[in-house]
Amino acid sequence: MLQEQEIRRRLSSVQLAVGQAAQALSAERNLPGELRDYIQRLDRQSDSIVEVLALRDPTRIVKLIDDMEVLGARARRVCASGLPLTPQMKAAVNHMHNELADFKSHLH
Repeated sequence: MLQEQEIRRRLSSVQLAVGQAAQALSAERNLPGELRDYIQRLDRQSDSIVEVLALRDPTRIVKLIDDMEVLGARARRVCASGLPLTPQMKAAVNHMHNELADFKSHLH
């Protein structure tokens, strides 16, 4: 398991990446509902990071990141499906998923 300081740093990076994807989402006009739903769910889960950290429960941190990574992977697949999305949207989703996948790999 990672040290608490490293977990906090990575969670902060995840929150930032999710926030950037949520901002890109608000700038998009014709987003598929599926992608919008994944990013909104990730944004809500990102809001719970502070609460999960306060509990200092490694199991809940791992579960939260696992769940978020699954949603991030789904959002990434939608972006890669050939839909006409802006480069900013695709980049934000890819960055978000990469942050989540990297964090997940270090937690397991």
